[in-house]
Amino acid sequence: MLKIFPFAAIMPRPDLAAKIACEPYDVISTKEARERAAGNPFSFLHVVRSEIDLPPDTNPYDAEVYETARRNLDGMISAGHLIENPTRDMYLYRQVWNGREQYGVVCTCDAEQYRQDIIKKHEKTRPDKEDDRTRHMTVCSAHAEPVFLTVRDQAELDSLIRSDVSGQPLIDFIAGDGVQHTIWPVRDWQAYANTFARIPAMYIADGHHRTAGGERAAAQRQRANPHHTGNEEYNRILAVIFPASHLRILPYNRVVKDLRGLSPDDFRERLASVGKLEETTDPIPTQAGTICVFLAGRWYRFTFPPHSIDQNNPIESLDVSLLQSRILEPILGIGDPRTDQRIQFVGGIRGTRELEQLVDAGEMAVAFSMYPTSIEQLLAVSDAGMIMPPKSTWFEPKLRSGLFVHRFEQAADRQRV
Repeated sequence: MLKIFPFAAIMPRPDLAAKIACEPYDVISTKEARERAAGNPFSFLHVVRSEIDLPPDTNPYDAEVYETARRNLDGMISAGHLIENPTRDMYLYRQVWNGREQYGVVCTCDAEQYRQDIIKKHEKTRPDKEDDRTRHMTVCSAHAEPVFLTVRDQAELDSLIRSDVSGQPLIDFIAGDGVQHTIWPVRDWQAYANTFARIPAMYIADGHHRTAGGERAAAQRQRANPHHTGNEEYNRILAVIFPASHLRILPYNRVVKDLRGLSPDDFRERLASVGKLEETTDPIPTQAGTICVFLAGRWYRFTFPPHSIDQNNPIESLDVSLLQSRILEPILGIGDPRTDQRIQFVGGIRGTRELEQLVDAGEMAVAFSMYPTSIEQLLAVSDAGMIMPPKSTWFEPKLRSGLFVHRFEQAADRQRV
């Protein structure tokens, strides 16, 4: 039984929403954040990438980075650029991109559900990144960015969403990347809570480190509170929850710096011994079990033998797993893609042209254009309690940061319904 809660949302002043909203902290570098926030004092990058307001040689994990984030967040609220709702509520968040719509429920979730694996994961987390997000939350006393969750489709949930998006939105703008972002308040948050109570589990789509950090921040506050009851706001993690059918996963492509001493002809011969290899002009795979390979200025379609794929194994049947176990490790010597410096990952949003440019420029020797992991594969892996290979999924569009903030200090003063 899922528990979701309304919260006293801190949101942008509607006329400033387009200037405040920014990319999530983990999809751009510090250098990119400095460039994008230049000349825009309203950008929420001053909160989620607060090192941009400190000297360039500042360690991004320095204590002053988190203190700067707190000061910047407080300053945006004091200036009225961000406004705290005096009542607790839930919201609907629509994103429109390339003619597709996805609608999510904005709420908070009980951190205990993460501990109990009711909020299911499919990726490993890195301790240093968990530490970073936990410190950001605890110093700011806030969840500055929501996590991106999904649930299996429910007709009742779809009905509630369709009814509530017929009204006037609170915020509506198109970001610089062409994605439209629209926010509505829900009419009856209890109806959503009742519907989610009949759903057995939800799944992390994107934001594993933020979710883990939210649980750790909650545990720290719990240990420090001798009067802990479990109802405090620090027990809850800010989230946007989408029905699974709304979501689109893009491929996460791979590039490798060298061929481990092989010539292009030798590498093609090795590939042909593993599966079917044929030249093509189309760099995008059309079905699972197929990848496209860019090598020495040409594209090739490579197909794994269908009979050799164990479709009953939710991990081993993934294309990223097949690539790793049959090509990257045995032929190119990439043993651990998490740590091997010879391999890099390119999000599908960047397209196959970037793969060509990296190889043609000599920065990389070979590129692999992947067929995207499906949402059903993600759910199956999570249900099995298994972990996907690194960089298996790229969700697009990303949640825009700065549209919702959840403060969890002085909660009693914030829970007026």
